[in-house]
Amino acid sequence: MTGTRSTRVGAGAGFAGDRIDPALRLVEQAGLDHIVFECLGERTVAAGTLRRLGDPAAGYDPLLAARLTAVLPACRSRGTTLITNSGSANPVAAGELAGRTVARTGVGPTRVAVVTGDDVLDAVRRADPVVWETGLPVSAGPEPVSAHAYLGAEPITEALDAGAHVVLTGRVADPALYVGALRYELGWDAQDPHLTGVGTMVGHLLECAGQLTGGYFADPGTKPVPDMARLGFPFADVTADGRVVLGKLASDGGLLDRRTCIEQLLYEVGDPTAYLTPDVTADFSGVTFHETGPDAVRAEGATGRARPDTLKVTLGYPGGWVGEGQISYAGPRALDRARLAADIVRERLATVHGLCDDDVEAEFLGAGAAHRGLADPGDPAEVRLRVAARVPDRAWAELVGWEVESLYTNGPAGGGGARHSVTEQVVVRSCALDRDLVHPVTTVEEVR
Repeated sequence: MTGTRSTRVGAGAGFAGDRIDPALRLVEQAGLDHIVFECLGERTVAAGTLRRLGDPAAGYDPLLAARLTAVLPACRSRGTTLITNSGSANPVAAGELAGRTVARTGVGPTRVAVVTGDDVLDAVRRADPVVWETGLPVSAGPEPVSAHAYLGAEPITEALDAGAHVVLTGRVADPALYVGALRYELGWDAQDPHLTGVGTMVGHLLECAGQLTGGYFADPGTKPVPDMARLGFPFADVTADGRVVLGKLASDGGLLDRRTCIEQLLYEVGDPTAYLTPDVTADFSGVTFHETGPDAVRAEGATGRARPDTLKVTLGYPGGWVGEGQISYAGPRALDRARLAADIVRERLATVHGLCDDDVEAEFLGAGAAHRGLADPGDPAEVRLRVAARVPDRAWAELVGWEVESLYTNGPAGGGGARHSVTEQVVVRSCALDRDLVHPVTTVEEVR
């Protein structure tokens, strides 16, 4: 890719719980200009809001400290900018954490940018838009505890223009994290829908990190992927005129070829001719992939049209608590014993504790649970019973695991390996908000 200006951007994470070591190898060995950690799912920000309500200093990605500690020294020594939406529901606190990490790791003066403005709860209350899932105005349903708009690439580019070495955001559309870096490096006009469409394709392909290099793709026998315990994350070389070559480190495990690219391109895309983002209506219908060497694929054919007039907003609501208990049965009549155990737990939750039977679910793992009873399980050698209930408060949720554990001495023969958990739940819905009602703010501070 000679004869024109180019940049290299890498994928550091594809979800909140992603691995850290592949990102560190990329920074140390791939010669990146930017590395992007995409760490937000639909429910992640709403869950972060619940944590922040309990602790004003919380609400960002719980793995942010570990990621920064591991990767920031290598980024600073190699001139690689770190961009992430790990700020989640509290990007300001995330910025403060970054400052402490800079001081603790001794990486020297570092400009940390924080992007805010995605929290639009007040604007949603005033505008009262229609909730997509219900077709009713927000005010017609329960009161949301959070509302976060999907911001676009502009504040990322603004932060980089201001000299940021670390950019921390809340809810930014996944591809926009990459588009912002590409616009900054390559001088792309934000009003150019074609190049923005190309950048959105790059971001969409990289945003799930290891999924492009064989993760989730792998299937033994039909789609083998080598050395998956050392799966590497991808990067992209992009030129100012919109040429794209995807790659990975040769020393890393995994696989990057035409097939992995096609699967990732179609991932979570409803209409390939109109993939809506805050920056563009991207058109992937003409995208083609050409293998140019081992773990090297040229991607071309993406374009775009004008961006939407509205921004997607994720609304978060408290969803109660889920209590869960599991126990295993093995040997002859394992499924019969597991079914008896489930009946006992259901009856006790109803008669002793007053839980509605409709709130309680029982699954028989290893006996067709994934098929929901559509297939005959036969006589499995072992079955793991899982009982779960969604209830309004934690105390009721804890009863589920307690009753499952009590099966040790009060249930069928041979139960073992009982485990239980309690989890607070969030429910998410979506709406659209006029983009004029959303006001991103980028602040940059040098920390030492």
